[in-house]
Amino acid sequence: MARVVGIGHQDFETVRIKNNFYIDKTEFIKEWWEFDDAVTLITRPRRFGKTLNMSMLEKFFSIEYAKRDELFKGLNIWKYKEYREIQGTYPVIFLSFANVKENTYEQARESICRIIQELYNQNIFLLHTDLLTDNEKEEYKQISTRMNDSMISDSIRKMSDYLSRYYGKKTIILLDEYDTPIQEAYVGGFWSDLMGVLRSLLNSTFKTNPYLERAIMTGITRVSKESIFSDLNNLEVVTTTSKKYEDKFGFTQEEVIKALKEYDLEDKKEEVKLWYDGFCFGEAKEIYNPWSIINYLDKKEVAPYWANTSSNSLIGKLIREGSTQVKESFELLLNGKEIVTELDEQIVYDQLDLEETAIWSLLLASGYLKVEEKIRDDSDYLNWKQLYRLKLTNFEVKVMFAHMVKNWFSKTGGDYNAFIKAMLNDDIEAMNAYMNRISMRIFSYFDVGKKSSKMLEPERFYHGFVLGLLVELMDRYEIKSNRESGFGRYDVMLRPRNVKDKAIIMEFKVISPKKEKSLEETAQNALEQIKEKNYKEELIEAGISENNIKAYGFAFEGKNVLISD
Repeated sequence: MARVVGIGHQDFETVRIKNNFYIDKTEFIKEWWEFDDAVTLITRPRRFGKTLNMSMLEKFFSIEYAKRDELFKGLNIWKYKEYREIQGTYPVIFLSFANVKENTYEQARESICRIIQELYNQNIFLLHTDLLTDNEKEEYKQISTRMNDSMISDSIRKMSDYLSRYYGKKTIILLDEYDTPIQEAYVGGFWSDLMGVLRSLLNSTFKTNPYLERAIMTGITRVSKESIFSDLNNLEVVTTTSKKYEDKFGFTQEEVIKALKEYDLEDKKEEVKLWYDGFCFGEAKEIYNPWSIINYLDKKEVAPYWANTSSNSLIGKLIREGSTQVKESFELLLNGKEIVTELDEQIVYDQLDLEETAIWSLLLASGYLKVEEKIRDDSDYLNWKQLYRLKLTNFEVKVMFAHMVKNWFSKTGGDYNAFIKAMLNDDIEAMNAYMNRISMRIFSYFDVGKKSSKMLEPERFYHGFVLGLLVELMDRYEIKSNRESGFGRYDVMLRPRNVKDKAIIMEFKVISPKKEKSLEETAQNALEQIKEKNYKEELIEAGISENNIKAYGFAFEGKNVLISD
């Protein structure tokens, strides 16, 4: 009989006691312990089993779970006598920053203080021993949501000291989702303020801590060393491209097929593979999204389960407000194609809106992109670089991004879809009416405000507009932008998948006051460029009748738009 699929359980003890569906990842315990790294940072996408694995480590090593062998009997780790002997023999501190998602610096700081306060409350018995000096007991009582920065910095290190003295062994420290408050602080605009507090806390806990046996941090991203780990040189970093622990987070294809058999779903393996496979960690190329697999086993139908677990607000903001190059690359990805770029797996948050490679690094760390191939250019030492060929991970990720783009235009109240309908019906009057309403409502939505000039705004809006066309019309048209054709470049072409359908070419121009007296003149110049550069050539060669090709010139002046045909 198949085990019950419990959705959302992240506590190892609960999963084991209830005999819920669980894929055995206990070999991770052995691997981590034998690597003997002082402090390990492991980055994996959200909902990839990080918290459950950390809970597993806590239950295995913590003295509070001594003699709880029923939690591990029957699992791989229990085959090893030496590990049966060390189960439940260490003091363990297990903290999570997963819920530090506040809107202001003050609230985020208070939330972190509350987590530390809860740690001290859990070990309140220490106050009733002779272990602590009077001064230490007084400091213990001062741990609160209002404690000063110095107390925050030393708080976890001091607790590891107290526990080490009490139990006579150094302490294991587990910190889950360490980067959640960092990402929220970036989105909320208080990144620099929070980094000061976190930098001191993490360095005191993991660098200058003589009471530390070893530690693990998990998160989605590897925040740059300069930002947060400036003094932490004993850190072993395991990212999505690292070989270490490559199959210990997420489900392998073998594990998924076995699970499908258990629930009589083996005949659905190809559909499941299309939707949820594609993640790559190290050299492991067929890793499945565990959250989506668990939900599929429970509901027995495909759906974007993982994509619906987060607002993805940061990702959406970076792409929406990104440069022309970012949007063009994203257009290629949505079209099922690849991009080739350098990467820096150290995420520098204050560079995200300045460096295109930082955006792709964040998308890779978040699980939305996968590495198809590494390309090393070592022709000479001056030009040496490591390039990566990247692609959207799987069908579920494509669905998520399509929904994201559609949501950009939800602010138009239906005008965007009405514009598309008018364009397909060659209703130029309606096209002008709807396009001006669209631009008035969301023109600045695609722009980064003070960091761009007035001349950049139409370009950013235009590329967002093209992405919208791509999502809405992908089933009927192949949509290209800024591609070579004839004797020049067009801005956007809608090439019908059925050659009997109408093809559309659009040229976008911003009014040049020195050369043009009106929007009408700018729009006509755009049409002339389509004609002069022979943009129709590609379509005619594809078998589309010249009479079935429609050209439109778009002229911009601020938020005002004029379309001519």
